[in-house]
Amino acid sequence: MQLFGKKPAVEVEKRPDGRDRLPPGQYLTQKWPVLSYERTPRQMPTNWRLKITGAVEQPLELTWEEFLALPRTTLTTDFHCVTTWSRYDNTWEGVHIREILQRAKPLPTAHYVLAHSWTGYTTNMPFSDLDDDDVMIVLKHDGKDLEPDHGGPVRLLVPKLYAYKSAKWLDGLEFMEQDHPGFWEVRGYHNHADPWQEERYW
Repeated sequence: MQLFGKKPAVEVEKRPDGRDRLPPGQYLTQKWPVLSYERTPRQMPTNWRLKITGAVEQPLELTWEEFLALPRTTLTTDFHCVTTWSRYDNTWEGVHIREILQRAKPLPTAHYVLAHSWTGYTTNMPFSDLDDDDVMIVLKHDGKDLEPDHGGPVRLLVPKLYAYKSAKWLDGLEFMEQDHPGFWEVRGYHNHADPWQEERYW
């Protein structure tokens, strides 16, 4: 029953932590917009390596074949872009970040991480944001190989932060004692990028 002059209340979806599922200032889309500063590379370098460097006990360099041989996991998450769109229920397949961490063994002094792309792009984050249940290095999206425009064949996924922290065309993670802002962070984008705090720009 609807009362005259009043609309029925719309129930707002909540996350397990009690925050609204849709962050403030965001709108929902079924599409997956393509946004990149650099030109999309159409193939990965023939000598690609996933390089794990810096404050770790066991620095690593994995070939593509060695990386593909690591255990896989599948995860469904929402994804939020700093340009105000959000896309719910993305299904990702790839290597969980802890498969990398347990091999590299970051040192207690590793408080920050800088993600590197083979295009030269970088983005930074606290180690605590990387070492989390929902962080992956992904190869597939919604059952299909990750397309080049979306960072394929391999990108980082940190879905609790705006998407510019989920570096496309990933080829390295550098563990650091001190923070070092990345490509967008030195150009005015927020250093942390929490969508629920609307940490878009400095």
